[in-house]
Amino acid sequence: EMWEKAIQLSKELADMYENKIFDYEGLGNLLKKRATFYENIMKAMRPQPEYFAVGYYGQGFPSFLRNKIFIYRGKEYERREDFNLKLLTQFPSAEKMTSTAPPGEEIKSSPKQYVQCFIVKPVMNLPPNYKDKPVPEQILNYYRANEVQQFTHSRPFRKGEKDPENEFATMWIERTTYTTAYSFPGILKWFEVKHIATEEISPLENAIETMELTNERISNIVQQHVWDRSLPVHPLSMLLNGIVDPAVMGGYTNYEKAFFTEKYLEEHPEDQDKIELLKQLIALQMPLLAEGIRIHGEKLTEELKPLHERLIACFRELKKKVEKQYGVITLPPSLTERKPSRSGSVVLPYIMSSTLRRLSVTSVASSVVSTSSTSSDSTSSRPGSDGSILEPLLERRISTASRAEELLIKDDGDNRISKFKRKDWSISKSQVIVEKAPETELTSKMVKIMVVINSTAGDFRKVQRPKSLQLGDNRLTLLQNSSLQQSTPLSPPPITPRTPRTHSFPSLQADGLVSASFQSAPPPPPPK
Repeated sequence: EMWEKAIQLSKELADMYENKIFDYEGLGNLLKKRATFYENIMKAMRPQPEYFAVGYYGQGFPSFLRNKIFIYRGKEYERREDFNLKLLTQFPSAEKMTSTAPPGEEIKSSPKQYVQCFIVKPVMNLPPNYKDKPVPEQILNYYRANEVQQFTHSRPFRKGEKDPENEFATMWIERTTYTTAYSFPGILKWFEVKHIATEEISPLENAIETMELTNERISNIVQQHVWDRSLPVHPLSMLLNGIVDPAVMGGYTNYEKAFFTEKYLEEHPEDQDKIELLKQLIALQMPLLAEGIRIHGEKLTEELKPLHERLIACFRELKKKVEKQYGVITLPPSLTERKPSRSGSVVLPYIMSSTLRRLSVTSVASSVVSTSSTSSDSTSSRPGSDGSILEPLLERRISTASRAEELLIKDDGDNRISKFKRKDWSISKSQVIVEKAPETELTSKMVKIMVVINSTAGDFRKVQRPKSLQLGDNRLTLLQNSSLQQSTPLSPPPITPRTPRTHSFPSLQADGLVSASFQSAPPPPPPK
C-alpha cells in the first residue's frame, strides 16, 4: 500500500511513454492506475506500523550486533509483546532488560547476552512543498510513519524536590533522538543507529509541547469527522471531555499553579517569553474546541445528550475564563478555509504544531489589542460570533459565488451579443461601441476599447479579439450605415489602375486618432 511510491514511479513511466516511445495507449492505462492511487490515498484506511529500538548488549552476540542499537519497522498491528517474543525466540539465551536507560560498561563487557527493546516515535519529515500549507490529514498520515530517519524516545524523571501540590513543576523529560543510516521504509526491515543525541526538556517546555500536540490532535480528529461522517463519535467525546471538563484532567489549573505565579517568574526570569507562548497556546485551543463541540453536536445521539450538555456548560465557563485572562484568538481564513473534495465532502486543513506556534504569536498580538478596546467579558473577537472558526469562511464563499455568477452572466451575455451581431451585421461588440460613440469622443473611446480588449483577453477565453479590429494593424472594417462614415469628411484619393480595392486614408481629423482603412464596395473600372 505504498501508493505514494507508486505515483512517483508512474510519473517516470508516463514521461517515457509520452516523450520517448510514444505509447499513448499505455500512457492512458498508466494514468488510470495513477488515478486509483490518488483515490486510495484519500479513501482507504492504512494502519501505521510501530517502530522499535532494539539494543544488543554483551560479548555473547556476534560482532555485527554487539553493543549496537537498531531500529526495526514492525508489521501492521504488531504489538511490542509479540515483537519481544519474536526476538527472544531468535536468541533463547538472551536476557530481557526492563529499563530503557542506556546500560553501563558492566553489561556491555559481560559475556552474556542482553536485549533491550522499547517503542520509539518517528519524527515526521514533511516535503518542503507541504510545510505551512493546508494539507489534508489523509496525505499527512503517510509521512507520519514513512520517509523517516529520526526517532525519539522520552523518559520522564524528577529534578529537585518533589512538590506535593503540583508535580508538573519538577517533572523533566530526557529525550533521546536516534538517527538511522537509511530512511524507512527500505530494503530491510531494520537499520543501524548511527547517531544518538540526548537533551533535557524543562517542565515549562514540556507543557508547551503538550499543548501543541493537544491542539494538533483536536485539529486532526475534527478533520477526520468532517471528511468521514460515518466515524464513531466516542473518540471525539473522550478527547473533548478530557480537555474541557476540569474534573477529568485538572484543566489548565496545573499550569497556572506551576508557571503562572510571581514566585516562578522571580526564580526563572528567562522563561517570560515561554510563559507568554504557553498562554497563547491555551487561548488558541478555544476555537479548535469550539469546532469539535459543534461537530459533536451534529452527530449527537440520545445516549450522549447529557455528556454534550455538560461539555457545552464546561466549555462556556472555560472559554469565558481563558478569553478574559489570556485574550481571544481567531484563526485566520488561510487555516480555516474549507477544501471541497471530489465526493463533495469538506476537508479542513491540518494545522501543524510549527504553524500553530507561529500563528499564536501573530494572532494574539492583534486580538489582544481588539479585546483591550472592548469589554473584558466578551466571548469572541467578532460581533455576533459564537466562537466558530468557520464563520469568515461562509462570507468568503458567498462573495466568491456571487462574483463567479456575475462573471458567468457577463460572459453569457457577451456570447449572445456576438452571435446576434454576427447574424445581422458581422461586426464585433467593440465596433458597435465605436459606431455609437460621438465624433468628439472618438479618440478616448478607441483608446479605452484597446485597453479593455488587451486586459481581458487572458481572463475571458470565450471573448476573442475581433478579426476586424487588430491592435497591430491600422485599419477598421467599414460599418454598414455607419454614422462615423457619414460624419467624417474624408475624400478618397483618385482611383488609378494600381490603386488597391480598399481606400486608404493617411490620417483622421480626430485629435491624433490612429490611421484606419475602410473597406468599401468595389471601385468602378479604370478609365480606358
